[in-house]
Amino acid sequence: MPGTLTDINEQIDQAVDHGVNYLYDHQLPNGEFMFYYAPDEKMLEWCVPDSTVFPISLVASCLLQIKDRPKVKSIHAAAVGFLQYQMMRGGVWNYFTKWNPLYKYSPADVDDTVFASHVLRSLSVSVPDNKELLLANRNAEGLFYTWIVSRFSMRLLGKHWKTVFREFKAPVKSLLFWFKHEGARGDIDAMVNANVLHYLGINTDTMPVVDYLLKMLAEKRESNADKWYHNSNLLYYFISRSYSSGNELEPAKQLIIDRTYAQYNDGGYFGNSSLDNAFAILTLLNFKHSDSRLDAAVQHLINAQQSAGNWERNIFFYAGPSKIVGWGSEEVTTGYCIEALCNYRAFSHAK
Repeated sequence: MPGTLTDINEQIDQAVDHGVNYLYDHQLPNGEFMFYYAPDEKMLEWCVPDSTVFPISLVASCLLQIKDRPKVKSIHAAAVGFLQYQMMRGGVWNYFTKWNPLYKYSPADVDDTVFASHVLRSLSVSVPDNKELLLANRNAEGLFYTWIVSRFSMRLLGKHWKTVFREFKAPVKSLLFWFKHEGARGDIDAMVNANVLHYLGINTDTMPVVDYLLKMLAEKRESNADKWYHNSNLLYYFISRSYSSGNELEPAKQLIIDRTYAQYNDGGYFGNSSLDNAFAILTLLNFKHSDSRLDAAVQHLINAQQSAGNWERNIFFYAGPSKIVGWGSEEVTTGYCIEALCNYRAFSHAK
């Protein structure tokens, strides 16, 4: 059972310090963090390392609230250099690093772009204005496409033609990319749109996204609303990040809270992993909701930390609906566990 507020705060401080030390020690010299793909959710059957941009954006974002710590400053400094080097024309990013063989044929994507842009701007690093390009990358209903590719809607973006027409540098292999992988040029994904909403904020341009997410929740379509993310806890977290922007997402609040608590286990935690538990804790805190079950879940998260300072790896997202393989790492899980503990400590202190 959780102890006193002083006891839990001390445990959180120790766990966060230990986790930050782990991330500091495991960041690669170029600023990258490891990411693996594997066929099973716990990533125990086999793991293959893959060089990608996404994990450093994820981890760096998780650490923003403790960015003044010396080791976090070092992590962020390396992350800035890495992301600046990986940035493409127009202020967009590819999922794969420039030295990954798939980089040449994979288009830039909205998810990587908004995460990397958010991290850099939060660290007071300038990023080319990519709002116009993102807004041009929408369908007729005002929802954002996942992939940044040449579209009729971009015909007026003359200054960005090198960004959106890069696929024509290797047209055959770029076309084969869509046949070999489960993505499609016209993909519209719920979590990607939720992340754009967080980046651009709730406004006239993004209200179609709000309406789309609210309808999806009302119709209970979370399980198949995104090709890549198949974890409803993650979807709830991504949506909850925009809750403080205004009251437009108020109808989602109680629905998500109830569905989050429906995944609470007798063991005193949410979901099936530390990653699930961290997402659920973050979601409830973003909605400014807490009770004894949340306290127990935080204690369970602290207890689940490994002796090296990390939390166990778990698949973060999949390669597509078939779920043949998925990507994740100890570093990404650890980042979200640290964020959850820091948010809980700040929330408890503010009460």
